[in-house]
Amino acid sequence: MEKIEHIGIAVKNLEASNILFEKLLGVPHYKIEEVASEGVRTSFFKSGPNKIELLEATKPDSPIAKYLEKKGEGIHHIAFAVEDIVLEIERLKGEGFVVLNEIPKKGADNKRVAFLHPKGTNGVLVELCQEIKES
Repeated sequence: MEKIEHIGIAVKNLEASNILFEKLLGVPHYKIEEVASEGVRTSFFKSGPNKIELLEATKPDSPIAKYLEKKGEGIHHIAFAVEDIVLEIERLKGEGFVVLNEIPKKGADNKRVAFLHPKGTNGVLVELCQEIKES
């Protein structure tokens, strides 16, 4: 893994949270994006070399809606940048980790993503992110 790509935070209200994080970080969000397949709207902030992703549910049965119902607002996942997501999935499976989606899917911020089950990572949902390169 190359670096921490971003930290994802589940929020109930994206607009209110954007105002809060703009005050907290001293910078405005740089992107709002909907990932319809996951039932989520995201907002991204940069803080130095780091990124924060806010996640708001758009459907009551989406993973973020279920997370908010169960745990409330807060840190949802930590994402790591990887050079080759397919190879990294195979490596991690070989190490005994449970991959929730073995075929990477399109995520927000121009990334292919896959997730590791939190039961095998001390309760932390881990996201693998690979930048989609234009060819």
